[in-house]
Amino acid sequence: MTILATVLVAFVAFEHFYFLVLEMFLWTTPKAIKAFGIESTAFAEKTKVLAANQGLYNGFLAAGLVFGVLFNNTNMIVFLLSCIVVAGIYGAYSTKKIKLFYFQSVPAILALVSVLFFF
Repeated sequence: MTILATVLVAFVAFEHFYFLVLEMFLWTTPKAIKAFGIESTAFAEKTKVLAANQGLYNGFLAAGLVFGVLFNNTNMIVFLLSCIVVAGIYGAYSTKKIKLFYFQSVPAILALVSVLFFF
């Protein structure tokens, strides 16, 4: 894998590790409430178990990408990046927040293209 592809995949992994931290540990803080556009602290409190579960899945994505890079498993990387792209598209569509697409799908698309075409 090229250096560009490795850097882009690592960036996507870092993003998802950051999402894990926000969703599992910082969900009810002003930082997460602002980042995710949560309607209130009360709503954040009610949904923190769901957010923690979602954060755990983001951690699995990050770990899978790191594993794929470390062991040069292109198939795993392509699969996980494809899942991230679809999740970002669906998330942006279902929440009507286009910024979700830009933060989640666009980096994954760039990484995916770099892995597929510059391998």
